[in-house]
Amino acid sequence: MTSHSSHSVTAVTLPRLFHPAEIAEALGCSEWWVKEQARQKRIPFTRIGGAYRFTVEHVTEIVVLFEERPTRGPLARDAAPARRPARKERPAGQEVRTKLVARPPRRMQQTAFTVAS
Repeated sequence: MTSHSSHSVTAVTLPRLFHPAEIAEALGCSEWWVKEQARQKRIPFTRIGGAYRFTVEHVTEIVVLFEERPTRGPLARDAAPARRPARKERPAGQEVRTKLVARPPRRMQQTAFTVAS
């Protein structure tokens, strides 16, 4: 029969916890972004001693959360962005021009109101 006292904490394999700076470097973003996402609870994390820490599983989940997929189809030609329709050409001489009209300044409107009273 073995006693629990013979087991030490070092015999237990603990998960590796990463600092936000390490996650930021691995993901190619800023440490501030990682902390802000954790603070807003947009990414998984562990909070130990008031500090954000991340496991390998957390990092994998973060990558999956921010993964973007093509919206149209699996083929490259289907995944190309939709083209905007071409502008209609106007015949010469039919250009639309809007004339801008200046408004009187507010101080002039207030003065006119005061004088008119």
